[in-house]
Amino acid sequence: MTTLDPTMGMRRSQLYRRHINNNAVFKKTGSDFVVSHYDNGNNQRTELDQARSMAICDLSTLSRTGFKGAGAPIWAESQGVKLPDRANRAIVQPDGCLVAKLSDQELLILSDILAKSHQVTALGEQSTSDHLENDTQTYLLPRGDSHCWLAVTGNQAAEMFSKVCGVDLRSHKFALGNIAQTSVAKTNAIVIRQDLGQTLSYFILCDISATEFLWDCLLDAMQEYAGSPVGIRALEQLVASQ
Repeated sequence: MTTLDPTMGMRRSQLYRRHINNNAVFKKTGSDFVVSHYDNGNNQRTELDQARSMAICDLSTLSRTGFKGAGAPIWAESQGVKLPDRANRAIVQPDGCLVAKLSDQELLILSDILAKSHQVTALGEQSTSDHLENDTQTYLLPRGDSHCWLAVTGNQAAEMFSKVCGVDLRSHKFALGNIAQTSVAKTNAIVIRQDLGQTLSYFILCDISATEFLWDCLLDAMQEYAGSPVGIRALEQLVASQ
């Protein structure tokens, strides 16, 4: 099997060295690389089982973008984007990408897990073409440059978060699509509940400079639940099992 080098992509995760040291097997998504799975020779538990119980996955090389300004919601709707009805809510688009409304004037748009959606790229290109900064008070926010993107999955995820986050993220308190802009392990973060298939799941975004710190803190917090990193293949299997 050919070994893919994550440093050859257009963008690399802040965590790529940790992944390499953990025997990660990478796969290419677009022009970048993401961890497919970890080759640790451990057959006691598959990564799919791990993801259903307690796991963390680095999605930082998947596409994401954002828009901010008084005209941002109107412009996004003119491009066919379906918006949440209020701030701090997120909804899935027909093509699978996720649109999060962080305030009345700020949107965050995340690629789907399978990386089949082209909406992130299309919106970025259209915004440049329209010269939005001058015309409609809408400003492009390159979230791929500013924020990391992690996924925490598993039926014990909410209990784990109670150790590092002051927001009650239990499923009966924090509904699907809810957003908390809060502190996770003393790091400013955006937490979005976005279940994968039938598995409780959260997307976590924070300033890219804090990626390694947050990753290590979350791994430490999930130790008592036998949590560990998984590759995106396990998340794809969760989605497929829906």
